[in-house]
Amino acid sequence: MNMKRVIIIGTMIVTMSFAGTAWGQSAISPIPTAKWSIVDLDTREGSSDELLTALNQPSEADLYQELYSGKSLRTIAEENNGNLNEVIALQVRQLREQLDERLARGSISSEQHAAQQAELEELVTQSANTAYSLA
Repeated sequence: MNMKRVIIIGTMIVTMSFAGTAWGQSAISPIPTAKWSIVDLDTREGSSDELLTALNQPSEADLYQELYSGKSLRTIAEENNGNLNEVIALQVRQLREQLDERLARGSISSEQHAAQQAELEELVTQSANTAYSLA
């Protein structure tokens, strides 16, 4: 079997297994990496997605395709006259909310909360400026 195919299938299986456990609760990765869950799955007409608005993207499918082709959030924002600072602020805000929830539930200590809060903006900025390639 082709090694690239093995990696892609393995990644899909891991993603589906994590996604299956995340339906009932909020989850956060301590290091924000490229993840597809940043896209709002609410596709009802009239619903607005802050990320799509900040990136000036017409749809989730278009954003997904841009990310899949290896573009960074910075590149997508620049090509579509989007606002990268708004994207970073949005992601930092969402991750802070998730950290606060985890602290309130007791799943992390206050020291872990403080340490992760301190590095959020730098990690999100670094992630937004990084192009991830599947090739």
